[in-house]
Amino acid sequence: MESIFKAKVRKIGTSLGVLIPKEFIEESSVKEGEEIELALLKRRKELVMSSFGVAKGARHFHRDRRDRVN
Repeated sequence: MESIFKAKVRKIGTSLGVLIPKEFIEESSVKEGEEIELALLKRRKELVMSSFGVAKGARHFHRDRRDRVN
């Protein structure tokens, strides 16, 4: 089962932790003490823009003529 949800990283003692939403727990039947695998996706707009589609490898846009507005 694959699900993606947003969660805020919180300080728990001297560690950091993430709370799993109740809906995900109910849907996937996760039980306390059970081992699960997590994947971390930290999205950055610049990374997304430079990684996909026509923007891949593109340089920042610089207007070469001032008489062209919008």
